[in-house]
This record gives sequence, structure tokens and C-alpha cells, in this order.
Amino acid sequence: MTVQENTPRLSALVVAHNEEAQLADCLDALRFADEIVVVLDRCNDGSEQIARAHDATVEAGAWEIEGARRNRGIEICTGDWILEVDADERVTAALAQDIRSTIAVAPYGHFLIPFHNYVGDRLVEFGWGAAWGVSATVRLFANDPARGPAKIWGGQRIHPALELKGASGRLAAPMVHYVDRNISDMIHRLDRYTSARARDLRESGDIGSFRHNLRRIFSRFWKCYVARRGYREGQYGFLIALMASLYPILSYLKAHLEDE
Repeated sequence: MTVQENTPRLSALVVAHNEEAQLADCLDALRFADEIVVVLDRCNDGSEQIARAHDATVEAGAWEIEGARRNRGIEICTGDWILEVDADERVTAALAQDIRSTIAVAPYGHFLIPFHNYVGDRLVEFGWGAAWGVSATVRLFANDPARGPAKIWGGQRIHPALELKGASGRLAAPMVHYVDRNISDMIHRLDRYTSARARDLRESGDIGSFRHNLRRIFSRFWKCYVARRGYREGQYGFLIALMASLYPILSYLKAHLEDE
């Protein structure tokens, strides 16, 4: 797109692993950005060809830690602002307009973007949290040559910590997120997440206790199903709360009982 002088440049950053089924639709929705950067982590499918067909700047490699590969993508981005998007997410026209109007006047800082999360074709609005999905997260942030990026990822394998700088804000338009295709996808995701979390726990040298993580089953279920109003989603809300409640205890058991 043509950018007027003094208009902040926007980089869209996508980090992907074997996402050929979703990557094209994701990148199509990012054409409003001035630059698209795609970081490919150990891909052996057609993701690279799709990214290059969309005129993206491509970085291919292998990173064990999520934060490292995301930080590498941030380093490559040349825009004044960076928008992070996963392959299973879509930027709507309303969100694109919200982003453009925001960065035109915003100070150095970062912005939460609300999420519309889908399981299959069902929009599930309530109950997300407790390490099992988000209702909003920081995806838009400044990238100043002098001050650096206003968002840096931590070194954890799963749910890395964030270092945020500058002013904070929140956009109005939501990001569309296709979280899981079905219940089987949800269960596979739980297995991946808990395995990665178990490796983080073992490396930390403090995996916690069985009793503590057993109690968290009930506190996390309550948080998602009651406090975050998952009950409003019926059985989908119950499923989300169940997965969130099992995440800590399964991570602990994998760290305690398995070697890797």
C-alpha cells in the first residue's frame, strides 16, 4: 500500500510451524501492513512458499524456546509499530482500521487487542484464562530505534513472560482466533502445553508439590467457569474450565514422573 510521509510504518509479524493450511488466509488479511515478516520454525511443509508468494520477509530456522523465535522476528521488523499475529488468527477490516488510526497518534507503548475465540465454528466468548486461552492480549507495540521494541518475550517454553515498556492502551475491534477445530484438537493442545510446561518446571529446579497442584484443579476450574463466566457458554464453557484445571496437575506429573 502507498504510505504518506510521516505516517508510521507497520510491520506484521507471523511466527509459524507447519501452518500451510492456515497461513495464506492469515497473510491475506495482513496486506494492509507496510511489511510482513514470517518466521518459520522447523517447517517441512509448504509454509515458506506461501509466505514468499505473499512478498513476506522470511526467516527460517529452529528455536526450542518460543520467546527466542518471537524475539528474532521482532528484530527483523523495520516498522515503527509491530503487530503480532499467529497463523490461526485473522485481522478483520475493522481491526485493521483501528490499528491504523491508533498508531497514527499513539505515543511509544503497547496495546491490548481483544479476541473473539472460536472452537470449530462456535464463538466462545466467556471462560478463557488460567493459561488456557485469552480474552485480550498485547499484540500491537511500538518499535523505536532508540528505545527498542515496547514488548520483549521471556525465555519460557510455554506462555512466556512479557517485558512491556511505554504507555498502555486497548483497541476496540477484536482479533478473530480459531483456537481449536474440535474437542480432539483441544486435548492434543493440552498434551503439547503440559509437555512444554513440564520441561520448564524441570529446568527451573522447582516443580512444586502434588498437593499444591491438586488444589489448583478446583481453583482454576472456579476461575474459568464461575469468575470468568464460562457457565454462559454451556458445555463449551465446562470444557474450557476442565482443560484449564488439568493444565497445572498434568504439567507437574509429567515433570515428576517423566524424564523429558
